[in-house]
Amino acid sequence: MDNGLIVSDPDVMMGKPVVRGTRITVELILDKLAAGETVEQILQAHPRLTREGVQAALAYAADTLRLDKIYPVEATSA
Repeated sequence: MDNGLIVSDPDVMMGKPVVRGTRITVELILDKLAAGETVEQILQAHPRLTREGVQAALAYAADTLRLDKIYPVEATSA
């Protein structure tokens, strides 16, 4: 899904993919969601971010993983 909302520029956030018009990285959005924040909380914390930007970040991450070869992670004993 390429709607143009996720861009990468070597001069912005070291080239990490960001939501267009912001310095908010896809990585940051994923980290916040993984930590349990809601989309609404993320939007409140980052007023320039839109719901469409969050959805585009998730779609970008899914597309990127779909293209990668995934290697199994070995279980570690605790």
